[in-house]
Amino acid sequence: MFYYLSQLKGLFSGFNLFRYITFRAGMAGITTFLLCLLLGPFFIRKLKEWKIKEIAKREDCPGLDKFQESKEGTPTMGGIFIISSVLLSVLLWADIFNPYIILTFLTCLWLAILGWVDDYSKLTRRGKGRGLSTKTKLFWEILLGCFVGFYIYLNPQTSTQIDIPFLKNVIFNLGIFYIPFVALVVIGTSNAVNLTDGLDGLAIGCVLIVSMTLAVLSYVTGHVQFSEYLLLPFISGTGELTVFCSAIAGASLGFLWFNCYPATIFMGDVGSLALGGTLGIIAVMIKKELLLIILGGVFVWECASVIIQVISFKTTGKRVFKMSPFHHHLQLSDWKESKIIIRFWIVAIVLAMATLMTLKIR
Repeated sequence: MFYYLSQLKGLFSGFNLFRYITFRAGMAGITTFLLCLLLGPFFIRKLKEWKIKEIAKREDCPGLDKFQESKEGTPTMGGIFIISSVLLSVLLWADIFNPYIILTFLTCLWLAILGWVDDYSKLTRRGKGRGLSTKTKLFWEILLGCFVGFYIYLNPQTSTQIDIPFLKNVIFNLGIFYIPFVALVVIGTSNAVNLTDGLDGLAIGCVLIVSMTLAVLSYVTGHVQFSEYLLLPFISGTGELTVFCSAIAGASLGFLWFNCYPATIFMGDVGSLALGGTLGIIAVMIKKELLLIILGGVFVWECASVIIQVISFKTTGKRVFKMSPFHHHLQLSDWKESKIIIRFWIVAIVLAMATLMTLKIR
């Protein structure tokens, strides 16, 4: 909304400030941070009143009970005020008619609703499963991914090509197969963040680091001079995604204020599915799909540990890890929760630096 005040710069020269992506990105981050600080106490109080709380003890993972006792009764579904603050901030500070902003906005909202339904199902169907079935969640995630992929496939201004990190002239054009590829990105990123969201501040801290890095990548991809200098494909309009990334970063900091160890609220699937899938779609828009494997390495490993555990148990009857995802393996290996969280953050920061480094190693 404020972006369009720049068109009134003839009336007041100060309105020209709203034209700059860097200014609006900074303001979007500050806005979401302050909104989370303001909304946090209200939501925590209301969620307690409505008895929307964490069900810590799990019949499918009794080995975790000794670590979860202190978390029993902590309010959950805090992702509601994360996503609300992000979407409101984007409406205020971004060019809301930018097609990349529209698609990313719809992605975030779509997955937030899916996550909310999943969380609500867990709370109202105690003892009857852990939320929506895997097939149901996959159906809606695939549908979303195919919708976005189909738009990219049909839009002449976008590309179905994928670049290989570190290699200058190695490009694959997936053509129509780019549609299921985008669906795979949505499934992978949304569920990877969801799996990582098991310790206080672990997932949201990593989301903060990834979103800040994607903000840089979005800006250089949508900037003619920077993209040309770095030998990156210039994609007009994607610079506006910097505002969206900054909004996520600000909201992550705001939520971490309450979610840091020991957490007073959890984000739930309404937050983790939406944040993960949104970051994945942003990477698709700026053509950094494969680079996301490096940048989101923590999420990738958490997801991979589950896949490895399942395959190993079904084929050999043995478990590779004491429990999956990997952070639970470390818990059962007597690592303190705070140590696991901080070390995962450190790894995420190193991977973010390695990701930015690839811009010059081509």
